[in-house]
Amino acid sequence: MKVLITGASGQVGRCLLASVPPGITAVGLTRAQLDVGDADAVTRSLETHAPAVIINAAAYTAVDRAQSEAELARRVNGLGPANLARAASARGARLVHISTDFVFDGRAGSPYAPQAPTAPLGVYGASKLQGEQAVAEWAAGHSVILRTAWVYAAHGANFLRTMLRLMAEKGQVRVVADQVGTPTAADSLATILWGLARRSDISGVHHFTDAGVASWYDFAVAIAEEGAALGLLPAGVRVSAIGTADYPTPARRPAYSVLDKRSLLAALAPEHHHWRVSLRRVLGTLAAAPKDN
Repeated sequence: MKVLITGASGQVGRCLLASVPPGITAVGLTRAQLDVGDADAVTRSLETHAPAVIINAAAYTAVDRAQSEAELARRVNGLGPANLARAASARGARLVHISTDFVFDGRAGSPYAPQAPTAPLGVYGASKLQGEQAVAEWAAGHSVILRTAWVYAAHGANFLRTMLRLMAEKGQVRVVADQVGTPTAADSLATILWGLARRSDISGVHHFTDAGVASWYDFAVAIAEEGAALGLLPAGVRVSAIGTADYPTPARRPAYSVLDKRSLLAALAPEHHHWRVSLRRVLGTLAAAPKDN
């Protein structure tokens, strides 16, 4: 089976390409190789590669910058999935599309079900919701929309790598404690995406994150502790809890974005690790990597 991966140079794209299962031929296209916002380019790409499945890992993820780059965010996150869904539908290909917890407003007090009402707080979330709606319209029945949250990896720009840098440089960080969700390792997500690529009987909207619940403060404390244990950080890094009001940003974040994963876990029955176990695994990868001289 041939699978086309868009956004191949991103966090999730790289993890997908590093974990291709037996029996699958993967073609990864970076943003430079395929602009998903260009309908003609998408059509040509599908004609050239003729994939059975497309995993759309292409995304504009700069949440704050999206407030001032709304057109670009909508092009990648809204128009891009629409182009892929139309082209996939015309060629009988299946589309697995990655979306986000930012389609919700964070006012819930229990995990968001896939069918929960959406109400994005900013441009980023709205653009991702636009993409979801396009996929549902153009590829209903032969697509999966998989929402996830707080994705990080040993590579790329993400909270984990930012914290490691700041903790090493400053020995202390101040981190928001009143936003709650679930950190999710990109390689955990990649495993689920490969499972969905193989399962043509699964469609509709589903959720996946690693297990457990955390605030950004909890995540940072774990990074400090696990990083020190692996020799990536000095012992005694100070992590101070602050409120959202103490760290204003251009885009509002959902205060609560824990996702209900039961439908996906029942369908795939995957190994499902707590977020701290996944964090330890990713940090272990960094600790084992060759050091620059």
